[in-house]
Amino acid sequence: MDSLLKTLFLVMFCLLAPLVTSDLDFVDQSELLNVPVSHFSYSVRSTMDTVHQVISTLSNFTDKLDGFRLSNALSDCQDLLDLSVDELNWTMLASQASDGKNNSSENLLADMRAWLSGVLINQNTCQEGFDGTNSTVESFAGNGLNKITSSVDDILSMVRTTPDGTADGSGGGSGGRNVRRNDKFPDWLKSYDGKLLEGGNYTIVDAVVAADGTGNFTRIMDAVSTAPDCSTRRYVIYVKRGIYEEYVEIGKKKWNIMMIGDGMDVTIVSGNRSYVGGWTSYGSATFGVKGRGFLARNMTFENTAGPLMHQAVAFRSDSEFSVVYHCAIRGYQDTLYVHSLRQFYKECRITGTVDFIFGRGTAVFQNCQILAREGLPNQKNTITAHGRELSTDSSGFSIQYCDISAESDVTIPTYLGRPWKNFSRTVIMRSNISSAIRPEGWLEWNGSLYLDTLFYAEYRNYGPGGELGGRVKWPGYHILNGSDQVKQFTVDEFIAGNTWLPSTGIGYTAGLEI
Repeated sequence: MDSLLKTLFLVMFCLLAPLVTSDLDFVDQSELLNVPVSHFSYSVRSTMDTVHQVISTLSNFTDKLDGFRLSNALSDCQDLLDLSVDELNWTMLASQASDGKNNSSENLLADMRAWLSGVLINQNTCQEGFDGTNSTVESFAGNGLNKITSSVDDILSMVRTTPDGTADGSGGGSGGRNVRRNDKFPDWLKSYDGKLLEGGNYTIVDAVVAADGTGNFTRIMDAVSTAPDCSTRRYVIYVKRGIYEEYVEIGKKKWNIMMIGDGMDVTIVSGNRSYVGGWTSYGSATFGVKGRGFLARNMTFENTAGPLMHQAVAFRSDSEFSVVYHCAIRGYQDTLYVHSLRQFYKECRITGTVDFIFGRGTAVFQNCQILAREGLPNQKNTITAHGRELSTDSSGFSIQYCDISAESDVTIPTYLGRPWKNFSRTVIMRSNISSAIRPEGWLEWNGSLYLDTLFYAEYRNYGPGGELGGRVKWPGYHILNGSDQVKQFTVDEFIAGNTWLPSTGIGYTAGLEI
């Protein structure tokens, strides 16, 4: 009984802890919702019931499936829907914030929209995993999955975009009231941990991983398993130099894990899973993370499957408020999977071929080196492929102060991106673009598909590939020239970065020079 009570307490703590704060101003629910909170809560609960029903339906097939990819797709789907339950819970509790409860970013509107977008992303990825499997599983769960999409879209319409209810078109941080704390460190990361991280001073290490046996562990996953669930302080894992051929999956309850290597190209996590090898894109990741507040520093994540193996992810993240700093992420097709929620990448080197920065999440990239590689003959390199499917979805990619180029041996055409889904959104600002990028800049996905509804934009880029004269003339392509247009894609606005990035100790540019 004691064990059961402990488990129940931990489950409730994991759900509620991100939302409980002190020193917050009163939040009027009318600033958050277009409907009564009771109606909103009922809609969210009903959607949670639907998610549970789909999970139950899928569980009936667990031991009855033939086929490696189908089994992987089912496992991915169950994990993703389980994550959706948490995101719906956070959303419902945030909507009841009149007593001072709040979430990590201190912007209730931005957070509710981000979490609801995460639910949409999860179920879409679930469905996509069954593509090409010729299975009856999706047909059994399909009605429920479609109902989730419809319900979440309705719930999003109940959440205001700004306090006065007007739409501002921003992605994740500008809508709503920013309720600030008196100190700069959020409750989900204790202030002394934040101060410890400032200046890169890592005097406290909880676990050491060393391939040569000189640490506490020889495998990264063994160290991850020792981290406490739902931790409100950093759990620091130091990974010594070496090549770690393993697959790392940091679960949704492993909060605030910080992983530090001995340097880019020195501490390497390596795998070779791929779509051709029977994995889903989601499941092919060498390194995947769901737990909120993840931070990686001075490491390399790679997938060595090669261009012939098609989708092969090196690093995948569903981690809310996560940071990847001074890391290499290398592969070929689908190298970096920014799957969902809000993420920040700083001073990273990202390499690949087709759609090698892709996903449906909301991410800002600052001061990164983005390099296209030589792919297959007659192939075309596309750097980004963002997958926003609804106009109400708050996601997108914002690339700032980066160097965008190609390795010296690349002979195939290279483009800034192509629209994976209807409302694909990518903005590139104040970045150096080399002559390796085609003058038209962007590539269509399939003829005129999505060219009217996508949002691609550039602002004050430079270099020979940054010239705008030859750019595409699509209705959805924009050349930004005003402060209001640019502001919504900054760290402060797009990912609410000023409310959570200071605690990481990683430097960043909050706004953007106009």
